[in-house]
Amino acid sequence: MDGKFTIAQRDILYLLNAMQPICSKKTTLDVTESIMFQVTSKELTLKSTDLQISLQSSMGIESNFVENFDFLISGKRIFDLVKEMEGDIEFNFKENQVSLKAGGVKLLLNIRSAQDFPQFPERIENLMQIESAYLLDLLNKVAFLIPQNNSNAALNGMLLEFTTEGMLMVATDGHRLAKVFTGKYKLHENNKWLLPKRAVLELKKILEESSVENVFLGVCGNQLVFSGVNFNFFTKLISDPFPQYEPILEREGFRGASLDKQAFLKTLKRTSCLLSGQFVSTNFKFQPGKLAVNLSNKEVGKIDEALDLSNFEGDEVASRFYSPYLLSGLQAFPQDNVNFFIQSDARPIIFEDIDVEKNYSFTYLVMPVSSGE
Repeated sequence: MDGKFTIAQRDILYLLNAMQPICSKKTTLDVTESIMFQVTSKELTLKSTDLQISLQSSMGIESNFVENFDFLISGKRIFDLVKEMEGDIEFNFKENQVSLKAGGVKLLLNIRSAQDFPQFPERIENLMQIESAYLLDLLNKVAFLIPQNNSNAALNGMLLEFTTEGMLMVATDGHRLAKVFTGKYKLHENNKWLLPKRAVLELKKILEESSVENVFLGVCGNQLVFSGVNFNFFTKLISDPFPQYEPILEREGFRGASLDKQAFLKTLKRTSCLLSGQFVSTNFKFQPGKLAVNLSNKEVGKIDEALDLSNFEGDEVASRFYSPYLLSGLQAFPQDNVNFFIQSDARPIIFEDIDVEKNYSFTYLVMPVSSGE
């Protein structure tokens, strides 16, 4: 198949860059190191897959191809070469090679048949349209908590659930839990999917770098699909059941209070500095008007601090928490004061942010450290 087309370096580089985390991942098939190019007279489509997540991106072109042409080329190699070129790049195909010309630069690369490339899903069933910036905001509140290689496979993913009341996302590592809920998006029937961590992180990157205002959420066989004007992002799902997390969020007998977020974050950062890489718990004493914080590390030193505590009533509650667990979640709270609920040294501390204007609630929970740990 002979033919050619010309495309701006920045445009093709944008598509190739989005494919790199996928085509660079080692799989059981060598062919997944390649990116599939599909050329028509009016459109260029790129496809990449690592057998778990897949990305398809397209853009309009003007070519002299009279028939559709599919081929494979090393994803990393074509990206590295295009990155070092400038201006418009002419792609010229002849037999089993493609030449790339830009200015005084001319490269010749071998290509291979696309017949061995894994088949991409087809017939996407769109379920709803979601505002891209809003979806990204919600993902940022829970994605940080998804473990990488937890022995419980279900914890290595994020639960995405729809009910007739709204949409929620949940992630937990067994010590902490992050949950965000919104009534802005809902389905007529309850649905839930468990997305792998890699899928969540790559989706975040796509949303961060894309200019699309809305994305479609859909299903395609056993995969979940997020689609924009010029892309389809597919992910396989984790089949293991997500843990029943609802009971740990029960607040019967809990008392509410609030703290200045910045002051609390600084205290947590200081206590974290004294850990020296060790899992050492920090003591917290919640009292009317005051939160006493104490950490003693025999190998490093000791810290004692006191913070103003608002809206706390009743008897003192003394509990122990691992400071980095508190710190990582509290940084996702946007307001100046953080509201939380506490009951006893055997129950978690539960932080909550309700944003009426944006129509979501964010909950962050941290389990206490027992005296034996």
